[in-house]
Amino acid sequence: MANMCPYGRFTHAVVRGIPETFGKTAGDGRENGQATVDQAKAQRQFGCLTGALRQKVGLQLIEIPPDPELPESWRIEDVVVIQGDTALITRPFKQQRRSEVDAVRRVMSELNLTIVEMGDDQGDSGGATLEGSDVLFTGREFFVGISSHTNRRGAEVLADTFRDFAVSTVPVCGGARLKNFCSMGGPNTIVISNSDGAKKTLRMMEQLTDHHYEVLTVPEESAANCIYVKGPSKRDFLLHRPVEESPDSVSAFQKLPDYTLLPTACSEASKLGASLSSLCLLINRKHTYF
Repeated sequence: MANMCPYGRFTHAVVRGIPETFGKTAGDGRENGQATVDQAKAQRQFGCLTGALRQKVGLQLIEIPPDPELPESWRIEDVVVIQGDTALITRPFKQQRRSEVDAVRRVMSELNLTIVEMGDDQGDSGGATLEGSDVLFTGREFFVGISSHTNRRGAEVLADTFRDFAVSTVPVCGGARLKNFCSMGGPNTIVISNSDGAKKTLRMMEQLTDHHYEVLTVPEESAANCIYVKGPSKRDFLLHRPVEESPDSVSAFQKLPDYTLLPTACSEASKLGASLSSLCLLINRKHTYF
């Protein structure tokens, strides 16, 4: 087994700016049919997120400029899965999104990470699709959501890349991604929504794992995606949706002992099916193991 660094130890955050084409669909330039979004508001919310990560949590922030030709590139979590020294460059489901990886790959190289490519459709990983928002890493193992964005071949490539960790697959219904309704709220805590689908996924995860996790259930699905970081100051930070966006769930977070809670708005990205974690990559480059 690999050396285990308790989940949440990060030193860097990588983000990608909100483009002027925010809300359009990659490939056809049309407005996303799900909802009307406010680009200026999305940019303000993005600024609050990056400010919290840099100024409050204390992470080193790397910001990739927005690219109007890549309207969904702000969903940076989708294009790479990082664990330890290794960055697996993924293959998003939409062909038009696959060029998003280029700028991210350059940053991973600058951070001296070992880069693993999923390859093209004709390679060993032919037909594989994988998006990082379908991947939950707990610090001990990976859970991969099999969804309309990620398939079993993609999960197999991830398992082959990170062989020191168990990799289990769980089904995700509809157009959702796994981390739309669950995330890590601490080194041993899974935050999950109270929906029937989320409960079913949690039961399956509990059957597949050899580890015991604490579970924090929240009534609103949007609240289940959080960003937990044990920052350089060794304090526990939790970025979560504010009371204006998840009024019934904030009290659950307040039960977490000794946490610094950072309410962080994400309403505009959420209209497009994204979550807080969709907007950033978290990396540990100090490798301090306990």
